[in-house]
Amino acid sequence: MSDKTFFDEMKRSFKDIPVDEHNQISTREFLEASSSLVKLFDLLGSAAFQVVVNDMNGNITKIQKRLAQDPEHSKTLQGMVLEETKDGGKKMGTQALLWLSRGLQFTEAAMRETLDHPEKEMTETFTTAYKGTLIKYHSMFVRPIFKLAMKACPYRKDFFAKLGKDQEKVSEQIREWVKALAGIVKIIMNFYASGNYGRGL
Repeated sequence: MSDKTFFDEMKRSFKDIPVDEHNQISTREFLEASSSLVKLFDLLGSAAFQVVVNDMNGNITKIQKRLAQDPEHSKTLQGMVLEETKDGGKKMGTQALLWLSRGLQFTEAAMRETLDHPEKEMTETFTTAYKGTLIKYHSMFVRPIFKLAMKACPYRKDFFAKLGKDQEKVSEQIREWVKALAGIVKIIMNFYASGNYGRGL
């Protein structure tokens, strides 16, 4: 039986995303790390999380499409947003990145809450994270769907067992991953705030 963990199997971790001295984030590697993150929801083992998975995958696809359309300006996430802002047309990539980043922010908050409160089950830690992140962006029709997903979280011991056999290694890797994810999300959110790029999206 393989001793590899979920994090060993990832195509790319958030700690491996190139960020230059101006905090410019490489789009291609960011998309790889985001796709790897979405697989985490498969481990939660409930059809209720399909709504989260579909939302994130849909936004990843839109950013990939934008990268393919304009690889020169979309090499970095910030470059993509600035070019779409300059164009004044449809902001497909800008909107997709904003919503994907909100999803990443929720995931980071949920996992951090789970790590910081080992005495709590994941239904509680994920619900707390949802209330602190995504809920304010969701309509009264969407909220019940997400709340149902939070209630469908597995027992934490079952979830952590799925992450890998070596629990000490898993614990170390997940903390490193959550820290890197938080750093990337912070850069993106600060960038959006700096130019009010999310206005109307």
